[in-house]
Amino acid sequence: MTYHPKSDFMSVMIERGYLADCTDYQGLDEALSKGVVPAYIGYDATAASLHVGHLLNVMMLRWLQKTGHKPITLMGGGTTKVGDPSFRSDERPLLGPDQIASNIAGMKQVFARYLSYGEGPTDALMLDNAEWLDGLNYLEFLRDIGRHFSVNRMLSFESVKSRIDREQSLSFLEFNYMILQAYDFLELNRRYGCVLQMGGSDQWGNIVNGIDLTRRVLDHEIYGLTSPLLTTSDGRKMGKSAGGAVWLNEEMLSPYEFWQFWRNTTDADVGRFLKLYTELPVDECERLGALSGSEINEGKIVLADEVTALLHGREAAEAAKATAREVFEKGGVGDDLPTLTLSEQEIGDGISIVQLIVRSGLAGSGKEAKRLIADNGARIDDQPLTDAGMMIDRAALAAPIKLSAGKKRHALVRLG
Repeated sequence: MTYHPKSDFMSVMIERGYLADCTDYQGLDEALSKGVVPAYIGYDATAASLHVGHLLNVMMLRWLQKTGHKPITLMGGGTTKVGDPSFRSDERPLLGPDQIASNIAGMKQVFARYLSYGEGPTDALMLDNAEWLDGLNYLEFLRDIGRHFSVNRMLSFESVKSRIDREQSLSFLEFNYMILQAYDFLELNRRYGCVLQMGGSDQWGNIVNGIDLTRRVLDHEIYGLTSPLLTTSDGRKMGKSAGGAVWLNEEMLSPYEFWQFWRNTTDADVGRFLKLYTELPVDECERLGALSGSEINEGKIVLADEVTALLHGREAAEAAKATAREVFEKGGVGDDLPTLTLSEQEIGDGISIVQLIVRSGLAGSGKEAKRLIADNGARIDDQPLTDAGMMIDRAALAAPIKLSAGKKRHALVRLG
């Protein structure tokens, strides 16, 4: 990109690799240079925790605040009842109000680690779109807002078109989602002076709709900015691991497992991820990312330390690193390893090793556990595990057992 920004925020977005597209680079940059810009990202409450896939946009809000602007985290208490169809092949399962409220409570824990909330001009705001969506009168909404939307144009958006082209049903409920998200931007602008919506590049159509609607109804100039949809250098979607989603809430994924996820980053991704997920200076990110051979491991450890420290605190990051050192370098058993605690009743006359591998989270099914053993990928107390029929009894659990899947994933099994 040839554009040279004046504002600190746009400089960070471009230099560190956060920027995919913007509706008006110069106009937004001017606004950011003149004073405090309130900006929002919306999060639908579809799970009890945010995951690593959300972290890029959370970091954008953090940089927004660090460069003197006002972040708004908009919880989708209203839109979650509809479900965003963007680039999905099927309809999301609909959640009830209690589940949505519980999920929002879980997600709020993470935002508090990255943003400073309060009453000041650059303090973050936590809002819920149920505040204005729940009380909408359908006929008034159709007349005042619906008339600004062209169905022809809505059908042309890639997120909708891809569903229709594949002849996968798109319900009228889901089709309404983009109108509701556009209305969010209008209401945030009207109520809180919000002039910027950010999101992943899959949200471009929804963001543009909000800008058009706000211009038509209020005649206000507002902006949209998107981040790239990240994949790892080996083509996997960012935030997915062999064990499923990499959750940000501690009770859903331990700090050690979170640290380990980043430690296992592919060599080619280290420099890029340091720029996006840490606050280290760009030249230091580039230096660490350019290391080769076994030296790149230094970059991976710094990445794991810094990302874990931002989310769970420096102490948790140091503890995770110490556990990893104990497990990998000394072949010992670290206190922070994921642990499966069994009662004597559960063990009975014995429990199969395959069941233990599944229950400790090292494999998703018995079939996967057996394949791991057959492929020589499983170890028990650092020794190769070759017998898929092995039974573990109480005597074998007199001391904790360490199970391993490959070189990097470990768990403890102990008697409670």
